[in-house]
Amino acid sequence: MPETPDWFESGISHIWLPYTQMKTAVPSLPVKSTDGVRLTLADGRQLIDGISSWWAAAHGYNHPHIIEAMKAQIDAMPHAMFGGMVNEPALTLARRLAAMLPGDLNRVFIAESGSVSVEVAMKMALQYYFNRGEKRTKFVHFRGTYHGDTLGTMAVCDPEEGMHGLFGDVLAKNLLTDLPRTAEQAEQFADFLKANAADVAAVITEPLVQGAGGMVFHTNDTLRWLREACDAAGVLLIVDEIFTGFYRTGSRFAIEQAGIVPDMVTLSKALSGGVSPLSACIARDEIFAAFYDDDPMKALMHGPTYMGHALGCAAANASLDLFEREDYAAKVHAIEGQLMAELAPCGFVENVKSVRVKGAIGVVQLHDASGLEKLKPEFVKRGVWVRPFRDIVYLTPPLVIGEDDLSALTHAIRDVLGA
Repeated sequence: MPETPDWFESGISHIWLPYTQMKTAVPSLPVKSTDGVRLTLADGRQLIDGISSWWAAAHGYNHPHIIEAMKAQIDAMPHAMFGGMVNEPALTLARRLAAMLPGDLNRVFIAESGSVSVEVAMKMALQYYFNRGEKRTKFVHFRGTYHGDTLGTMAVCDPEEGMHGLFGDVLAKNLLTDLPRTAEQAEQFADFLKANAADVAAVITEPLVQGAGGMVFHTNDTLRWLREACDAAGVLLIVDEIFTGFYRTGSRFAIEQAGIVPDMVTLSKALSGGVSPLSACIARDEIFAAFYDDDPMKALMHGPTYMGHALGCAAANASLDLFEREDYAAKVHAIEGQLMAELAPCGFVENVKSVRVKGAIGVVQLHDASGLEKLKPEFVKRGVWVRPFRDIVYLTPPLVIGEDDLSALTHAIRDVLGA
């Protein structure tokens, strides 16, 4: 076992790690630096990152354009409160996001984390109706869905998924159903929504891919059916693009593939290029209009301390520069083709249930996931960072990854599962 650095030995007993049973956990790997698609460990070993730091490092690590923008911003002003004051990076980011998104998604609320952006969208939906004199308190959400770990977002995750099962009795009670995947199911969902519309503020969904719920895909038709059902029932539609936004599924935003305009969209992760906590909730003009009033009680009373974080917004503007300058759709198309070709042989492995690919997402689902934890160190031995969960081994590599590095990831999966 390689020696661990002093900072690891002295600090690990004081940290509380995410999604981890600390008593039985395999020791975490100490990372000392990053570059491109590689993570360098404290002992000098390098791992090709197949996860993009939870899907965020779309441009790879330490991209010079983003780093230079952050250095310039930190010299000028890392942050100033967003209450009664604004800053150029935040307003520029808001203008650019409004221009990028379809329709009249024009009002941008900038926060720090993805979960908070979803909380803000839910709060906007509730107050939208409160301000109109209607008390609607429910959300419709779907099996297999994940939207965050805060109390509000846990209440619109799949309660049977297990991660939040302990909290079922204390969470808000919403309306759980299945995503409509056929025309018949779409009709059933539309009837269900109409029957409950008087109590429902919004439908919330992940577009095209249910990420943390197991990387389960659905079609553009599903998104169109949700939009049509919401319109018919007079219910708002929130689309959570935190995972799918910025070319992960092949287009700039997943909603573009379906040609819909939600009432609110949430963004995070690749928004800042994975270098700074940052998120945004973008609302349509009609939503904003319900808050725009002489009555101060109709204002949206929400304001994170680091809202409009100037340093994070500078990183996000630099990240948008890269998305605009380079052909990321072509990059993802090439990744998709390579994932399809190189993961396909996994389908012949006895324990593999299915292999599926969407954009820069490659998934190998297993029949028996009982030994999943034992796979992680096997990937490290092969010089790659792959982090299986639930019953899947998956790849969401940086969108700038080269063919050889992507092959190293796919071949590692084939080798480990084959063994």
